[in-house]
Amino acid sequence: MSEERLFTISDLARDFDITLRTIRFYEEQGLIEPQREGRQRLFTHRDRARLKLILRGKRIGLALSEIREILDLYELARDEASQSLKLLQLLSDRKLQLEEQRQDIDAVLAEIDILESHCRQVIDTMTGKDATP
Repeated sequence: MSEERLFTISDLARDFDITLRTIRFYEEQGLIEPQREGRQRLFTHRDRARLKLILRGKRIGLALSEIREILDLYELARDEASQSLKLLQLLSDRKLQLEEQRQDIDAVLAEIDILESHCRQVIDTMTGKDATP
C-alpha cells in the first residue's frame, strides 16, 4: 500500500512559478480543492494536474469559466473524447480571436508608420534636416 505524495501550497507555487495568492484564488473559485490538515493545504497529484491545466488555459487566454467547463467535463464524464472536443472548440475560437487581434495590430502599426513618415517630412521641411532616427 503506497501513500500518495502530497504537495504544499509552497511546493506548487515554486514548481509553477506563481504566487501563493494565485493558488488561493483558484481554490476560492473552486477549481482546485486541496485537503486540509489543520491550517495547512495539502494538494494531491490530481490537484497539481488541474493547476497545470488551469495555468495552461490562462496562458492561451481562456476564461476561468471555460477552464472550469473543461475540468467539469473531465470530472463528470471521464470522457476524454468529449473533453477534447470541447477544448478543440475553445482553442479554435481563441485562435480566431487572436488572428483578428493580429490583423488589428498590423493595421495600427501601418497607421503609425504613416504618421511617423509624415512627422519626419514635416520636420525635414521645417528644419532642413533629416529627422530619420
